Amino acid sequence: MPAIHIQNLTKIYRVYRKREGLRAAFAGLFHREYSEVRAVDDVSFSIEQGEMVAFLGPNGAGKTTTLKLLSGLIYPSSGTASVLGYVPWKRENAYRRRFALVMGQKNQLWWDLPAQESFRLHKEIYRLEEGAFQRRLDELTELLEVKRLVSQPVRELSLGERMRMELIAALLHSPEVLFLDEPTIGLDVVSQRRVQDFLKFYQAQHGVTVVLTSHYMKDVEALCQRAVIINHGKVQHDGPLAQIVDRFSTHKLIELQFASNQVPSDLNRFGEVFEAQAPRAKLRVPKHKVAEVLAAVLAAYPIEDVGVLDRPLEEVIAEMFQTPRENTLNPHG
Repeated sequence: MPAIHIQNLTKIYRVYRKREGLRAAFAGLFHREYSEVRAVDDVSFSIEQGEMVAFLGPNGAGKTTTLKLLSGLIYPSSGTASVLGYVPWKRENAYRRRFALVMGQKNQLWWDLPAQESFRLHKEIYRLEEGAFQRRLDELTELLEVKRLVSQPVRELSLGERMRMELIAALLHSPEVLFLDEPTIGLDVVSQRRVQDFLKFYQAQHGVTVVLTSHYMKDVEALCQRAVIINHGKVQHDGPLAQIVDRFSTHKLIELQFASNQVPSDLNRFGEVFEAQAPRAKLRVPKHKVAEVLAAVLAAYPIEDVGVLDRPLEEVIAEMFQTPRENTLNPHG
């Protein structure tokens, strides 16, 4: 049985349409007009126990709404979901003890108190035995290198330190499923790397099922082998991360090093020159024309080195996010 199973999950919000002008505002007191927003639209996928899956999409695509549904914070309009055998929106205490939700833009720690006081509160909420609680706390603070900071008020910590404390609070009760919503948002490169390394190690050691949303592709590439991509509330891709570039990219990059130590001025006749610093240049060309362009370039100029590269993952995904609603792809290809 999958750890997470979603079938035709839909969440529709009714949004009040306010018109401009005093007359329209007065009329709205007696007759209100609403429009429907499908935040999640007939979404289906499954995640096996112990998988770490990236859940990607542009702002407003429905990622956070889906995580809130799976956490039981909101009710769906239709469809079903099961997490560890529980229906999330029934909000059973047994389920609440088996998952955790970390949102990079929301705090669960008391701002003016030391983190250790919030940790003590979590101990009481989850009814953790004192010895087990202390062992978990020691393990997590050591792994995240914040043991010396737990007695410091949260407001005095850096953003990276606060996020590590948030992770500790979420993991104290040893959840089997972890929902991470933008856990590295706003962090510097060093803090991002620390969080990535910790999550990779912790997931490998404990086999926790992780659903990660992030706009930072380095997080995704470092942690996940599978990605579910959602856009306009619908799933566009569900499969290996490595397949995204092959499936959705329409272009490849040709990297050239010229023997003349100069970049030819007419190189753009072979493709889009998007980087040129003598003696190297990069061309962006359609995938089906790579062989043809390579042959033409090699015939036209003395070349010392050449390489054919895939476009960066973040470029391809950004291009996918620009896909109009009516062209949303079937999740199975």
